[in-house]
Parts: sequence; C-alpha cells; structure tokens
Amino acid sequence: METLLAAYRAMDQLRDPSAMRGWLATIGRRICRRMKHKEALAPILALADAEEPFVAPDFDAMLDEGRIRECVRHAVERLPEPYREAYMLRDIEQLSAEEAAERLGIGVRNLKSRLHRARLRVRQELDSGICGAG
Repeated sequence: METLLAAYRAMDQLRDPSAMRGWLATIGRRICRRMKHKEALAPILALADAEEPFVAPDFDAMLDEGRIRECVRHAVERLPEPYREAYMLRDIEQLSAEEAAERLGIGVRNLKSRLHRARLRVRQELDSGICGAG
C-alpha cells in the first residue's frame, strides 16, 4: 500500500512508462529498507520515549549476585538431608508449609522446625566465610 502511495506521489518523476514495473520495484525496496531500519531502531527509540532514564546494568553487582547464589548453593548442599529437603521445598521450590510437610511425610510444626534450623545453618555457613573473603 505504501509503495503505491509513494509511486502515485512521485508519478511525475517516471520518465519511461514502459519501465514502470522496475520503477515500482525500486520504490518498494526503498520503503521496505526504510521500514526494516525503523523496526531495528524501535527498541532504541522506545528507550528514548521511556519515562524513566535507561540505566546500564551493573555488571559488578551481577557478578556479586552470582557469587552469593553460589555460596548459598554450597551452604545448602552442606546441610544434613532432613534440613536440606525442608529448605529446598520451602525456600527454593516455594511450596506452602502444608505441601512441603505432606511431601516429606511430616507435620507442619516439624517442617517449620527443620526449616528454622536449616536457615540458621545456612546463615552460619555464609557468616563463617565458606566462599572466602571478597
């Protein structure tokens, strides 16, 4: 549609009516190229229109977050099995206390006790510097 509109507007520039097919194709290619360029720029233009300014990612913070995750994973691996299971179901898989207790075949109070001890041990492992000082 845009090609036909552009051709209509530029009809006075067509010198040889027998070359109209090639002339239309050239207009079409230019319009497609322009549209493709606009699509490629769309994410950048959207950033310019955003109400909040773009903030580059903090790669150091991302590395620190990765280290923290690795430290927590290591601390969880070191937990005794009953505590690790409770921790994984509640804090990692985000099951409700009832669902986690049912899966483990224990009561909710017992689960909460295991979870409390697991969290305490993970905290102690992290505080003791198992991942080494920065």
